[in-house]
Amino acid sequence: MTSFQESALSACAEMRALFPATPLQKNEYLSGLYGTDIYLKREDLSPVRSYKIRGAFNAMRKALANGEGQQFVCASAGNHAQGVAFACAHFGVKGRIYMPVTTPQQKIGKTAAFGGQSIEIILQGDYFDETLAAATEYATAHGAHMLPPFDDLDVIEGQASVGVEILEQLGEAPDMIVTPVGGGGLSAGLVQFFAGHDVDFRFCEPSGGRSLFAAINAGQLVTLDTVDNFVDGAAVARIGDNNFKALKNQNPDHVLGIPEGRICGTISEMLNIEGIVLEPAGALAVDALKDLRAEIQGKKIVCIASGGNFDFERLPDIKERALRYEGLKKYFILRMPQRPGALKDFLNLLGPNDDIARFEYLKKSARNFGSVLLGIESNSSAGFDDLCARMTDNGFHFEDITNDDVLAQILI
Repeated sequence: MTSFQESALSACAEMRALFPATPLQKNEYLSGLYGTDIYLKREDLSPVRSYKIRGAFNAMRKALANGEGQQFVCASAGNHAQGVAFACAHFGVKGRIYMPVTTPQQKIGKTAAFGGQSIEIILQGDYFDETLAAATEYATAHGAHMLPPFDDLDVIEGQASVGVEILEQLGEAPDMIVTPVGGGGLSAGLVQFFAGHDVDFRFCEPSGGRSLFAAINAGQLVTLDTVDNFVDGAAVARIGDNNFKALKNQNPDHVLGIPEGRICGTISEMLNIEGIVLEPAGALAVDALKDLRAEIQGKKIVCIASGGNFDFERLPDIKERALRYEGLKKYFILRMPQRPGALKDFLNLLGPNDDIARFEYLKKSARNFGSVLLGIESNSSAGFDDLCARMTDNGFHFEDITNDDVLAQILI
């Protein structure tokens, strides 16, 4: 047994004073869908609804054991902040948690509830980099202990306790672990804990933030120029230094890019069918099964459901993104003749499964024509090909703007 594995076992044992092991559940729906044994490691059922409590707890307990002060500082807009707040309350120490000014009130409220009188929340910075700079400056000036969200050896060791529980609960190592990747703390911990076991790993990053994939291909750390922040728990421009050291030898083909729109479909599927609430990052591993069907037959697969801190105000956007990705909803700019009966003529072109979700006159582009923003939902993507053909044959001019990000942001 390696020293890292011994430390992870010790960290996991200490955690039982804070919360019980999260469930490892065989999911019958997914197992039936993919024809193999699919288990979900339900980190969404931790006290703070994510695995982040593990790293925060372990780093804090080790700092306190080393006499490294009684005040802790972190910068986070989500799960790490809640984990630090919960740990501060548990140990009875002071915490100063920096969050961007743009953080939703729901996340601020939950962090405050977990930390109680032990923490102070500071809203500073429009962007996370500004928030992190403010937190680091305060920690340096006041001798407080900074708790990074992922690039820290004690945090990685704490996240590895997920692997300790999987091994204990399953009774053996699984054939494959599918895990989300953001900064890399969870992945680095799992890979090091299962060293010596015959376990395949598949690492899932959102398509708009593939920092691990880029770094492995380059053979060195890479900072992405742009990141799509929709999967906010895993959209990281640069994987952590310590995390990359543990992951740099992984096969880049095993680092999967998961489309944000498809993740939305998985969130809706798990909520509607299984009653499981997953945040976008928490759904990454489950969604990846769609790309792994051929590889997982006859194997025991563990998917890490990493978090369930989902703001239900996002649900309409989740549904919208899922429908557009699946080709079941499209938006058009339609050139509508300004004459009696034109609207009726257009409506007669709709198929039996076509539903108007949006109809908005934008402006008259000429004396006899006007521009209409048209949103259509259908029960199959093929139905849109037929509708477009009918519109063209009947003299209606249109432009499909569904995947035009600029126009979509302005008009939709």
